Parts: sequence; C-alpha cells; structure tokens
Amino acid sequence: MVAGTLCLVCSVLVSTAAVMLRPAQQENQRLDVQKNILEVAGIYDEARPIGAQFDENWKKLVVLGHMPGGKPNGEYLNRKEAAEAGIDFATFDSRKAVKSEKLSTEIKGGALPQIARRSHYMFVYEIRGDGKDAPLDTIILPIYGKGLWSTLYGFISLEPDCETISGITFYEHGETPGLGGEVENKAWKASWIGKKAFQDGDYSTPAISVVKGKASDDSQIDGLSGATITSKGVNDLVKYWLGPDAFGPYLDRVRAQQNPQAE
Repeated sequence: MVAGTLCLVCSVLVSTAAVMLRPAQQENQRLDVQKNILEVAGIYDEARPIGAQFDENWKKLVVLGHMPGGKPNGEYLNRKEAAEAGIDFATFDSRKAVKSEKLSTEIKGGALPQIARRSHYMFVYEIRGDGKDAPLDTIILPIYGKGLWSTLYGFISLEPDCETISGITFYEHGETPGLGGEVENKAWKASWIGKKAFQDGDYSTPAISVVKGKASDDSQIDGLSGATITSKGVNDLVKYWLGPDAFGPYLDRVRAQQNPQAE
C-alpha cells in the first residue's frame, strides 16, 4: 500500500508538472525557431529580446502542391485562402500537417530518403527593410531530412538572387556529438556563406552539394569528418528543398519579381 500510494502521488506530481510546464516549453520552442531564423539571416542581436527582433510579417505561406481550384505551386496562400483550405494561418504547423492526407503528399521515388510525406504548404520568411514594400534582403526556407540517427530540422537562407547561399542552421537533431552533431559547428556553417545553390543559370537542378573531403568549387561544401551518413543526409535534404518538387517554383517566381525584364 505504501509503495502503491507513493507511485500514485509521484505520477500525479509528474503529470501535473508536465501539464503546467507545457505552455512554457512550447513558447521556448517557438522563440528558439525565431532565434534560428534571425541567426541564419545574419541579424540576430543577443542584446535584444528575440520577440522584438522577429517580424511576423516576414512569414509567407507557400503552396508546394496544386490546390483544389488551381492555386499553382510557388504562390502565396493568404489568410482567406488558407481558411478555405482548412488551415488556421496563425497556428498552422507543416510538421503536424504530414499526418493529414488532405494537407500533405507522398514523397515518391526516394527523393528525400527516409521521409515519407511532406506538407502541401510551408512557411517561408522574406526579410525586408523597414516596411512591407522595402526591397527583399534575404529569403529563408525551412529544410529537413534524415541524418544517421535523427531527422534534422533547420533553415537555409538565400540572397535576393535566389542563387547565393547566405547561411544555414539546424535547430533540432539527434546526431552524434563531435561527428554528425558538427552540423552545429560555426565554422562549418560559415563555409556555406557565399556558395552557389545553382550554376550557369540552370535553376531546374540545385548544384550545391556536400562532398566527401574538401570542396573544390563554389557549389561544394566540405563533408563532416567521420559523419558520412549525416553529410549525405544534409546533401540530400538541401537538394530536395531547393529543387522543383519543393521550393523550386517559389524561387522561380521570386526571381521573376526581382528581374521582371528577364525572359
């Protein structure tokens, strides 16, 4: 009876603590994602609160799969259109959306190894100066894929030309510290800055790649030493999300907006 009572009391205490702490945990997760967006954009200021630096107007919900009614890939989904698609714009989570056949699609042909589905819609972040009509400074795209032990979640940022990489970060993963965990290494992340995601005007296929050993041109990244599978995972996920089955159509549209005189 003593043991049973003790277990019951402990269970109640743990459950109560978990419920009470959940809102704080969720808020910390939200702020951590925002911090990573600010960092990959190169504008994070440690001296200022994260919420004061992050602008919700940067968020754009993008279509990654044809909507009923003909909304094409790469287009924005406004709040009204999102509601018509059964989406709460304020709370939509593309990670949870993969559990819904209505809101997600199968990833075929192993295009993103070990990942079965992706959402029809994902938030991108367009960093601009003061005002919504200010020139575009940075585009930030969410990325994820399998490493050795875990799914890696992060962001990749591009300059307005939609070609030059300005940063990469991974805010959640379970890779081995000192090996695959080196995706968090500041020097390795810095090696992505200035690299070319595409080459020679060919935007149909991403040129960026993570290679075994040392990079030899401006579209290659040094592989992580002793972490071949994690390196391959990063290579695969970046190529997928920048490619035609994911954010490729969106990037094509932004290029057209940035250079309306181009054919």
